[in-house]
Amino acid sequence: MPRPTLAAAATLLALVAGLAAPPALALSPGQSDSFQDGTTLGWAAGAPHPAPPEHVATGGPAGAGDGYLLLRAFGSSFGAGSRLVAFNRAQWAGDYSAAGITMLTMDVNNFGPSDLSLRLLFEGGGPPTTDAAWSAAPVFVPAGSGWQRVAFPITVADLAAPPGHDIATALGNTHTLRLYHSLASTFPGDMISVTLGVDNITAVPEPAGALLLAGGLAALAARRRWQRPA
Repeated sequence: MPRPTLAAAATLLALVAGLAAPPALALSPGQSDSFQDGTTLGWAAGAPHPAPPEHVATGGPAGAGDGYLLLRAFGSSFGAGSRLVAFNRAQWAGDYSAAGITMLTMDVNNFGPSDLSLRLLFEGGGPPTTDAAWSAAPVFVPAGSGWQRVAFPITVADLAAPPGHDIATALGNTHTLRLYHSLASTFPGDMISVTLGVDNITAVPEPAGALLLAGGLAALAARRRWQRPA
């Protein structure tokens, strides 16, 4: 009987490890939408929209060559485009609680002409949506703000929900994430005329997880230094 080659043995070990590993989460702490690939990375708006989300190749918070997402609302009618809202059903769908994500941060630039009260909406339990939750407190971004970093805490205590909806379920089984403007703690938001730039949408882990991750990386770096030949 022929002996297995090293390559075959390595392949077998990789297969066994893959079978034993738990399924990967759709979300991961530290993931970020930097909009450097020339696309909107799945961010969209309700159709038909007079000016759907657009990728801009330069002028983000890092300056020349830094791409970003551009959102517009016109506030002139009750149709599509009257409210500022964008949604993602791809990389931002999943179980936020299991992933240990307690905050989303992003860089925003309110080009004007109106002040903004930004919130996040988590739609879960479907589709169709059976549970929804949104930011209880908005993030205020004045007109002409320039690029600034904002943070949305997303623990159960930071969110609100309509009657009969469960916040934990919305976070634990999100199929759609929305970024929108609303003065009141509700959805949908208010009609508004505004242009908003968005960049570096990032998932932030719970503090304990962040400390463990930093400690693990430091230990790994120290081990590599210790093993390095003199």
